Amino acid sequence: QLVNALTKVAYQLRVSVLEMIYRAQCGHPGGSLSASEIIAVLYYHTLRIDPSDPAWPDRDRFVLSKGHAAPVLYAALADLGFFPKEELSSLRQIDSILQGHPDMIKTPGIDMSTGSLGQGLSAAIGMALAGRLDGKDYHVWTLLGDGELNEGQVWEAAAFASFHKLSNLTAIVDVNCVQLDGPTECVLCMEPLADKWKAFGWNVIEVDGHSVRELLEIVDMVTKRRRELPDESRPTVILARTVKGKGVSFMENQASWHGAVPNIHEF
Repeated sequence: QLVNALTKVAYQLRVSVLEMIYRAQCGHPGGSLSASEIIAVLYYHTLRIDPSDPAWPDRDRFVLSKGHAAPVLYAALADLGFFPKEELSSLRQIDSILQGHPDMIKTPGIDMSTGSLGQGLSAAIGMALAGRLDGKDYHVWTLLGDGELNEGQVWEAAAFASFHKLSNLTAIVDVNCVQLDGPTECVLCMEPLADKWKAFGWNVIEVDGHSVRELLEIVDMVTKRRRELPDESRPTVILARTVKGKGVSFMENQASWHGAVPNIHEF
């Protein structure tokens, strides 16, 4: 039942993403659609959060490092009650609380302002380290794009996290194999990804990023391991293999839909 329910949530998030971007006539559909199941599982099952108290000190934290995928996060936050759903129609408008990239000052439920690729993991590390120093039990999750891994700061951060044994940190990489300029293997191939993260001292798990069942199993395993193995000393990275533009046939695997808007006939 949970798998079916979250699969339906992911579908509805995709619908909301397309509606928001079409109304705004700007935005990034490709990477929002590829992350829908990931956001559905995290926000509707895993994260300890309270829409009535977005700044709850003991909440789990989430950093959308691939900040251009903000529409799918906004759709979830609105549906969960962090702000009225009517706000979704104001995406990217001047003075809207829903800017093109997440803004922790304007938008309830956003833990970190993001958009400059490569920086989200560092911010998540700061939160995880602060949690340890403060004796807090919250978990920090961050979602990166695979094209984003071209940024050197990601790997500096990866080295720092493992060195400091941040077991309260989990990174998820949306491996959709397409970035703004084309296929990732042609722009700057980062494979073998699993071996790279292992070399930096991380627990590495690979998963079908569109399988709600697999995602549930993996995130539950991560959170359970942290509870049962408090001495676990490594951060975890989940490599979620996905399809750019998932759910819209003419957008799938197309770099041209990284930041394009469907016309009236396509919509």
